[in-house]
Amino acid sequence: MGGADGPLDAFLAAYDAVLARWPVPVEPLTVRTPHGTTRVNACGPRDGRPLVLLHGGGATSTGWLAAVEALTCAGHRVLAVDLIGDPGRSVHDGAPLGGVPGLLGWLDAVLDRLDVPEADFCGHSYGGWIALEYALHAPARVGRLALLDPTQCFAGFRAGYLLRALPLFLPPRSAGRARAYLDWESGGSGLDAGWRELYALGHAGFPASRVVTGPRPTRERLAALGAPALVLLAERSRTHDARRVAASAREALPGAIVAVLPEVSHHTLLTARPTELTDRLTSFLYGAA
Repeated sequence: MGGADGPLDAFLAAYDAVLARWPVPVEPLTVRTPHGTTRVNACGPRDGRPLVLLHGGGATSTGWLAAVEALTCAGHRVLAVDLIGDPGRSVHDGAPLGGVPGLLGWLDAVLDRLDVPEADFCGHSYGGWIALEYALHAPARVGRLALLDPTQCFAGFRAGYLLRALPLFLPPRSAGRARAYLDWESGGSGLDAGWRELYALGHAGFPASRVVTGPRPTRERLAALGAPALVLLAERSRTHDARRVAASAREALPGAIVAVLPEVSHHTLLTARPTELTDRLTSFLYGAA
């Protein structure tokens, strides 16, 4: 787990440094579930409509720093969750997740402990896949669903992307590999410097659990989605071809709002042009049903 100045300590210090830069007061919540303790960074009015934010793999909930102010000012009670088993301040010291049902059951438990019977959901990347799966798993608990450059929802990964990302998970894991990967995917600009370092340290020294994944939802399952949906894709994403994913999303979810945001990559979508992103999000979240 790391000594006095070990990799884990450096990661946690970087985490706290990014969180300290959030432009709104943050209430850190620790939620106990059968799988361990889950960290939820809450902000915004306590009586606001709950908005659950699910981050991408390795990104931590701190990665929402450029979006939270607009979301809370719009009236939401933001609940930014650190995924259990992933780098962050959640601690996977309970039962193994075991698969997709366990992952969704963990999220059920988090919402139960927070006394949130229903909420809007917004997920980025891997968090988008979790949010979509959760909306299909528990439709009564999901009001509106926003997916930001989601992976494994409407199309697979580019082969070239997988080749670039694979070294991140091969020993010895290193911060240098993670930095190089982010710089390649983002084109070397648009990333928040503090978050970039946090991401790199997480890949180097965090005792993460095995990632829970599953197949893409079938068209039949997607047709049953009842929640109003927004799908925003990153034009310069190297993860997949954004315009092809947009076409697939429109075909699978004819009622969804689907758009490709210009001049952003998969990893800079949240930070490079935050006003455009949050304008679209708040318009959707408070729009007519």
